[in-house]
Amino acid sequence: MASPSNPHPNAHGRAGAYSNAAQVAAALDARAARVLPQALALVRHYTMLLETQVKANASGRPGPNVITGDYRRSWTHEVHVAAGVVSGTVGTNKPQGRRLEYGYVGPDVLGRIFDQPPYPHLGPAVNTIEPLFVQALGNIADGGFA
Repeated sequence: MASPSNPHPNAHGRAGAYSNAAQVAAALDARAARVLPQALALVRHYTMLLETQVKANASGRPGPNVITGDYRRSWTHEVHVAAGVVSGTVGTNKPQGRRLEYGYVGPDVLGRIFDQPPYPHLGPAVNTIEPLFVQALGNIADGGFA
């Protein structure tokens, strides 16, 4: 039976209502102040690791071969923070990136016919780094730092 001070249906009639809402709110505020800097450091670290792994994978078979090194050098990373959200991007500005990753069969704009096999280098890098990143992110969520 609910009591006037505790509306829960299973509450004892003499049970009072107690709240530590102020302490919980203070703890959440303190934790939130630590999470953003930790997340920023984590995303910076893992985007750099992903870029490094892509470049290593683009240094010969099974990835693309290095001819001049221009394509490999074109891979970069950026980290952004907006409205409390941290994001990282790894990419290249070279047009051959998609063709090297996925291969290409068909004519180009000049009418030349290609049957180019894929030389995956981004996908395998993501598969290598992603579990490490997810584990480190879980450590932050659990209150620790990776």
